Amino acid sequence: MLSKLLFGTAVAVSTLLPASLAAPGPAKRDLNTIDLVAGDLPPYDPAQDEDGFLRLTYDAIANLREQKNLGKGKGKAKRKCNGKGKGKGKGKGCDLTKVKVRRNWKSLSNEEKKKYTGAINCLHSKPSRYDPAEVPGALNRYDDFVAVHLIQTRTIHATANFLHWHRYFIWLFEEALKEECGYDGPFPYWHWPDTAAQPYPSIVFNDGEFGLGGNGENVPHNPNGTLMGGGLIVIPVENSGGGCVTTGPFANFTVNLGPIAPTLDLVPPVTVGGQPPLTPNPRCLRRAISQWTASTWTTAPHILELLENPAFSTIGPFQSRLQGDFPNGFPGVHAAGHFTIGGDPGGDLFAAPGDPAFWVHHAQVDRVWWLWQLLDASGARYDQVAGTITMLNDPPSRNGTLDDIIEMGAVTDVTLKMKELVSTVDGPFCYIYL
Repeated sequence: MLSKLLFGTAVAVSTLLPASLAAPGPAKRDLNTIDLVAGDLPPYDPAQDEDGFLRLTYDAIANLREQKNLGKGKGKAKRKCNGKGKGKGKGKGCDLTKVKVRRNWKSLSNEEKKKYTGAINCLHSKPSRYDPAEVPGALNRYDDFVAVHLIQTRTIHATANFLHWHRYFIWLFEEALKEECGYDGPFPYWHWPDTAAQPYPSIVFNDGEFGLGGNGENVPHNPNGTLMGGGLIVIPVENSGGGCVTTGPFANFTVNLGPIAPTLDLVPPVTVGGQPPLTPNPRCLRRAISQWTASTWTTAPHILELLENPAFSTIGPFQSRLQGDFPNGFPGVHAAGHFTIGGDPGGDLFAAPGDPAFWVHHAQVDRVWWLWQLLDASGARYDQVAGTITMLNDPPSRNGTLDDIIEMGAVTDVTLKMKELVSTVDGPFCYIYL
């Protein structure tokens, strides 16, 4: 498969020529866009492939190019996508010569990291678009994203649309950072294995200005451990965190919505005393970062199993394993990432986007799905759907279909069908992962 990755003669040859003979090029490569038509990737470097994911990424992109009729001498595409992928690469919503690249958080420069966290704080300062009579707890534009997730939680988790809904959700947040706060950098993902051995302090969670903030202050909490999956899995007591985050770019960050189902015993549900779930509840951002959860469940082998084990080659088993097989004591990388962050609202299924770490976590969830889709060269995995339209089919409901509509409340008035969200270079999207 890797032989397909040397996409252009010029790219391959230039890597072999002495600097004095190589064709002149730009002094600094733009890492944030890629010409998918030309196959403008840096040559695969096994020395940079610490855990095998770079190889899988290059294989995935090679398959994507073939599906778009861009492969060299490989014949017809195996799947007709919305985007045409020919000529200059103009497709529906995507110019394949200018595809955005979502990048690993650790690959961002310090300047890029500060711009990203600054844009989140900017969004947190802008007015909400919800009618306060409808969602009184949405006090700023950032809260709009928390609110729609909270409102729809029971129809977007352990459902047929979980992956599709969150793909659209993350992209809308990326667009809001760009359009409403001027962010022009890459949208980052948190590659969980990078911090599995030590999530804090780490490249992602630290007390400096170039991370996503640190752990919460050390406040005794959850003396019997933290419950996951309705209590089917117990995170052992860890004597750290629990209090407010007071370091990094989100020090003193205000959370306004939730919690609805808190896992941190220091914060009661907002519904205590008969309050409605969308009541404003301003409080500090709390974290209880769990090294046990990270080191046990967010390692490379758990992700590779999802991508390479034939048992997860269809969407039903794949998405169930990814989200968590709690009755069998397996939280899945999705739940494990959330409970690595922990605290409030990170441990609350409903209001989890209230912690800014949510976005890099769910970008990684989307990346795993993206890899899974593309590592099947036939393209058959785009159109697979499984599950009902209610969480764990409670209450019982019909099966989901690719014609189901996804709407996002006050976040955007643009509704899309699930089938428009299956490819990251079709529909409204135009991005890949590197």
